[in-house]
Formats: sequence, structure tokens, C-alpha cells
Amino acid sequence: MTDSSVPVNIADKLSQFTDLWSQKKIADVNDYEVKLAKLKGEFVWHTHEDTDELFLVISGRLTLQLRDGDVVLGPGELYVVPRGVEHCPVADEETAILLLEPTGTLNTGDAGGPRSKTPEAL
Repeated sequence: MTDSSVPVNIADKLSQFTDLWSQKKIADVNDYEVKLAKLKGEFVWHTHEDTDELFLVISGRLTLQLRDGDVVLGPGELYVVPRGVEHCPVADEETAILLLEPTGTLNTGDAGGPRSKTPEAL
């Protein structure tokens, strides 16, 4: 659980890890987790049947591949992937993102597999 009495400095939190595609929980909001991740390369195609997924780019550039066209995000831009929409995040350069998802949401959604990880608290 995160300490709600102390402000969270996102840049400081990002400086505390280097691993890619590994979500780090930095806060809780009701039944949601606020998470950071660093990405580079292509993830897996997956769907979250029961929840939307918010992506906010902090640095770098993120392409969210969707079956009906790509969404490209730069720093300060966000996009909400609606529940049930298959997507695949891709970052050609190292990209830092903030995610907002219900607690317990699996990063690989319905795809599962070896890239599935539970978020670690920072």
C-alpha cells in the first residue's frame, strides 16, 4: 500500500527502476491502481474484457496498435482503450507511461503467458 500522506513525484519514481514492461504501483485510487512502466519494443496483443485501460505518456512515444488503426501518443497525451478492444502497445524508443486500471488487472489481459506480471509497489 502506498503512503497517501506524501505527494508522489513521478520523475523520482521513474528514476528508481530501469526494467522494461514491468508495472510499478505508485498509488491507489478507490479500487484502482496508478502504475508506472517503461516500455521499449512490442508487447502482446490482448484484451481486457471487463475494464477500460488508461495510458498516459510521460516521455517518449507510444503506439497503441488497434485492429481498426493505430493511436500514436506523445508526452502529455492520454488514450483510454475501451474494455473488450484488442490492443498491442509498441514503443520504438524507451517510453515512460502512467496507467490507471482496476486493482488486479493483469498486464497481458486475456493473452496470459510469460510476460504476465503483477505490479510491484514502489
